Amino acid sequence: MLSEFPGHLAQAASEARDSLLVVVGGDGTVNEVVNGVAGAGAEIAVLPCGTGQDFGRTHGIPSRFDDAVRVALGDERRTIDLGRVELDDGTSRFFANVASAGMSGAVARRANGMTKALGGRVTFFYALTREFIRWQNTQVTVRLDEGVRREGPMHDVIVANGRYHAGGMKLAPEARQDDGLFDVVTIGDVTKLDFLTTAPKLYSGRYLAHPKVELVRSSFAAIDADVPLPIEVDGEPIGTTPARFEVVPAALRLRVPAA
Repeated sequence: MLSEFPGHLAQAASEARDSLLVVVGGDGTVNEVVNGVAGAGAEIAVLPCGTGQDFGRTHGIPSRFDDAVRVALGDERRTIDLGRVELDDGTSRFFANVASAGMSGAVARRANGMTKALGGRVTFFYALTREFIRWQNTQVTVRLDEGVRREGPMHDVIVANGRYHAGGMKLAPEARQDDGLFDVVTIGDVTKLDFLTTAPKLYSGRYLAHPKVELVRSSFAAIDADVPLPIEVDGEPIGTTPARFEVVPAALRLRVPAA
């Protein structure tokens, strides 16, 4: 079936959660289906054809259609965690790959309003560059497991369940989707010069070596800021901080390539 309106695929997936669901699309499409079946023991296969394709990239699902079909027809499965975010306005949303609060939310909003003719990588990097020029870092508080707290001027907070985001940026190179933990990346008070020297390293994961970047593993993250920050999940804007993110362990079965 084809999606006819926002939320249509979530509704349809919830009615067919006992079947194998084949998702044809990008990260936003996967997100809709996940929100219809999360926690129900459902099984999905993905045929990536969207802008970012980062969920498929995280799991090694081929971008070539015929190869992805073979994976969907195969017998190899992986049980993965999902994430869930809750906002103060009552919004609750599952995500399969990566969520964030800060400039990434603004980038997602801009990218979703642009033509995708040049592909996901160019679209997201252009949106990133445009937003960075105008972005103002703000005071952010992040609370994590075991009383860990990070506070100060920040540019972005990445809550990663998967490894890739925004058209191939390797934001969490060692994230696993079956360990019950997020890789939470805080990007501190970076400057325009930081951006110029570090942005190319986003695609290799080497940006994590920057002294203003820190990675902490945690099963939840609560984020608040002096100025409400835009939030996105799997590339879809959903609202603003404050927000609480938590891991939902072993919530979905996924068809993956053979090891």
